[in-house]
Amino acid sequence: MTIVQSARHGLQALTLGLCVASHAQDAPAPQSGSWLVKDFKFHTGEVLPELKLHYTTLGDPKNEAVLILHGTAGSGSGMLSPAFGGELFGPGQALDAKRYFVILPDAIGTGKSSKPSDGLRTRFPAYNYADMVSAQYRLVTEHLGVRHLRMVLGNSMGGMQTWMWAIQYPGMMDIAVPMASLPSPMSGRNWMLRRLMTASIRNDPLWMGGNYTQQPPSAQFASVFYATATSGGNQGLQKIAPSSAQGDAVLKQRLSAPFPADANDLLYQWESSKDYDPSTGLERIQASVLVINSADDERNPPELGVLEKALPRIKTAKALVIPGSPDTLGHGTTGNARFWKKEVADLLQTAPQLAR
Repeated sequence: MTIVQSARHGLQALTLGLCVASHAQDAPAPQSGSWLVKDFKFHTGEVLPELKLHYTTLGDPKNEAVLILHGTAGSGSGMLSPAFGGELFGPGQALDAKRYFVILPDAIGTGKSSKPSDGLRTRFPAYNYADMVSAQYRLVTEHLGVRHLRMVLGNSMGGMQTWMWAIQYPGMMDIAVPMASLPSPMSGRNWMLRRLMTASIRNDPLWMGGNYTQQPPSAQFASVFYATATSGGNQGLQKIAPSSAQGDAVLKQRLSAPFPADANDLLYQWESSKDYDPSTGLERIQASVLVINSADDERNPPELGVLEKALPRIKTAKALVIPGSPDTLGHGTTGNARFWKKEVADLLQTAPQLAR
């Protein structure tokens, strides 16, 4: 999934919700809500008098709860897409919303949750993944009243946050499924390209220190550049652009597509990953862990050998690495549930329940 596609998801929430419900007329309809957290304290010590946390849910709150975490620049409602929720939440599917209570939060700085573009711009507190996870935990426990989760599943940024959930709240979930992520520090190509993307925006004369009167064009260009460099897969990109002319056409489409994202929001979203590093706490994990990555993931290449070193440190853990092919999308592969929904369904049937 490209950043441009992720940005569109927030605008398509109602339409995408209907895609999930299309499996049956009586399928639970998505519900949305917001919760205002008073005096939320960030890791920097900064306090926001009111932090709005928006969320979407499916199903009955009395059922077993499942928490689904989205990627950078995405939103909870974006997980209702045909390729993701359409493969999971319908009747008889792995996360049938008539059987599970599905929680889809918008992380701090994304979707309809509080973010810089609401008005504070660069005066918005500098948040990180720890702040996001803390806010998600409070939303789930304090506002929604959920004491235990059958599963936490997250993709990309959500996958990294799933690692953090499993470490910080080890008794809170039976199953953890981190996807398109690694339990290692933010580093290498992944971080360097993020830094180049944010530097491109800050160096744009129209950014004006964050006080722009129109969106700086570098935001879209840098986002498309980063997405093309770190998602799509070698075979997948070759499939859609087997010639220079076809490659030019793909880039023209991406660069001219509607781009509703805000430059300051993007800066905060991508820089929030800088201090991500769950590597020192893996032994604390009690949940059954299923890591799902793709062999052609540009941001989390298997040849780094991270999983081979990390998984033996976890009580119960295994990995599914989806082979690269012309039909996979590199880092975007796991956004398509058809590649892994069977393994998740099997784990939901076999993983033991931890003590409530």
